[in-house]
Amino acid sequence: MWTDEEIKGKILHKLTRLGKFGHSHTSIDNLPKGFPQEIRGRVKDMSKELKKEGILFSKPTSYGEEISINPQMKEKIMNYINKFLEKDS
Repeated sequence: MWTDEEIKGKILHKLTRLGKFGHSHTSIDNLPKGFPQEIRGRVKDMSKELKKEGILFSKPTSYGEEISINPQMKEKIMNYINKFLEKDS
C-alpha cells in the first residue's frame, strides 16, 4: 500500500525527471499516468497538498490547470523523493 509521502515522492520524481521547474509546466491531468489504477484518485489529492505546502506552483490556463515545481523548496522535494525511492528498493 502506498503512503501519502510515497505518492508525493513519485509525483515529484516524475516532474523532476521531466524538468518541470519554474516556468516549465505540465497539465495536472498528466500526474496520475504511471500510477496503479487504484491510487489515481489519491494522486490528485496529494498534488493539492503539495500546492498547499508551496512545493508545486499552479498556473490556470484556458485549457486547464498547469503545474510546475518550486525550485526554492529543494530540501522538502528531496525528502519526498527519497521516501519514494526507498520504497522501490
